[in-house]
Amino acid sequence: MTGAEVIVKCLEKENVELIYGYSGVAIDPFWNKILSSDIKQVLVRTEQNAAHLASGYARISGKVGVCAVTSGPGATNLITGIATAYADSISLVAITGQVNSDMIGSDVFQEADITGAVESFVKYSYLVRDVADLPRIIKEAFYIAGTGRRGPVLIDIPFDVQNSEFPGKFSYPETISMRSYKPTVKGNIVQIRKVIKEVEEAKRPIICVGGGVHLSGATEQIRKFAELNNVPVVSTMMGIGVMPSEHPLYFGMVGNNGQPFANRAMNESDLLLMVGARVADRAVNRPDLITENKIMVHIDVDPAEIGKNVGPTIPLVGDIKNIFEDFLEQDDHADDHEEWLKTLNTYKKEMASDRKPYEGSFVEPKDFITKLSNAMKDDAIYVADVGQNQIWSCAYHIVKNGRFLTSGGMGTMGYSIPAAMGAKMAAPTKQVVAVIGDGAFQMSMMELATMRQYGVNIKIVVMKNGFLGMVREHQHYAYNDHYCMVELKGDPDLSLIAAAYGMGYLKVDGRCDADEKLSEFLSDDSSCILEVMVDPMELVKY
Repeated sequence: MTGAEVIVKCLEKENVELIYGYSGVAIDPFWNKILSSDIKQVLVRTEQNAAHLASGYARISGKVGVCAVTSGPGATNLITGIATAYADSISLVAITGQVNSDMIGSDVFQEADITGAVESFVKYSYLVRDVADLPRIIKEAFYIAGTGRRGPVLIDIPFDVQNSEFPGKFSYPETISMRSYKPTVKGNIVQIRKVIKEVEEAKRPIICVGGGVHLSGATEQIRKFAELNNVPVVSTMMGIGVMPSEHPLYFGMVGNNGQPFANRAMNESDLLLMVGARVADRAVNRPDLITENKIMVHIDVDPAEIGKNVGPTIPLVGDIKNIFEDFLEQDDHADDHEEWLKTLNTYKKEMASDRKPYEGSFVEPKDFITKLSNAMKDDAIYVADVGQNQIWSCAYHIVKNGRFLTSGGMGTMGYSIPAAMGAKMAAPTKQVVAVIGDGAFQMSMMELATMRQYGVNIKIVVMKNGFLGMVREHQHYAYNDHYCMVELKGDPDLSLIAAAYGMGYLKVDGRCDADEKLSEFLSDDSSCILEVMVDPMELVKY
């Protein structure tokens, strides 16, 4: 067996079904040998999107996403996708081709120190020097990516290693034990009992859920614990969907762009359970407010996150699903927080945005997103891009029994279309809708060809305002409407773009019946672009 054949065999042992990537000489030995495998290959149109597709696939399937690209610019183009996955703790294994081992460091054609370049954006990286190490390295890579705090792992494999003969008989490790990497799974029982005692004594408890709840697969346990104890729940951006949007115990998203009543609920609590969240600046810009006059419990699988941004009263390290299963066993569920919930519902009613009827030639985005949500299937997957559309989506998309995906930590424009494609490939029978601004659309519209080539049918909503809306809004406030580098002139005709890729096309403006257009847009599983005309001066506000 050659090294390339060994890589393919290892991926088969990991039950990899799909691999996203781009070809090139330095990775071609691998691509050549994968043809003899049942693993499906998906050729993207730019390398960054290989990681975004793998990310969307990983987030919906619960498996490790895999991508592979060539050396030099192929590898460096992948970095933004790797960084995006790292910021949101998504399980990824990225394989890059590299120049021959004896040429590394010589600045030869298409050489790049990719392991060095991604050092701050991966859980770990490998430069393979010996073909005999491939089974161990690949086993370790999948283990590291898919356990503890999830994240990307990079394997850089020189051209000659891929072509080298594997010594002896191939054997793939059945188990893995790394002395330097042993993530904590079970929570400390003493700390668990402390938390239960605080929940029982608290008058104003609240749970703030982050993306770690989805990654742990702990949604069911969190909901059950909240319902049995009558404890209200708020979320970070990445935690949207842990609770259905209209659940009576859910009080919205916290943070700079969150709902005011959600922030007030968290600030006025006497017990805060921060679960699977990094307590970063977008969710908590004033750490002193969430620790003042309250008990704070921080639960996370990554011990490095606990105490990094705010000091908890009770730290609890471990896998969230396991911890909440222990909570459910230990707790007598005799808590009554009706007065607290009544107060929060009053805040929610008093502080809700004033949604006046919208008149004019444009579409009111908040009203439109609510209508879109109501028209979507109960288990649909909604993928928001970055910018104003993301903030409107966070506030007004109604999650029922589906999922809400976005780029939270890195805020990567152009994420939604490739991530939605990956999500659709992980769940082919589910309805998948990507919502994106016209600026971000032009960053990823090349993947419409990938959609067409592989029959990946997703729905794309383009919120068109002719600006980089979020930056324009910042310049509106910070520079008194002195705009620079934000106006999108020369935009393509989306009807012609859709026709060029064999997609359906619809358009909504203030004169159209949005409900009728949405019904047509979502009527079947075919791919379609819905262009939504938004006022260029529209602001993000509640």
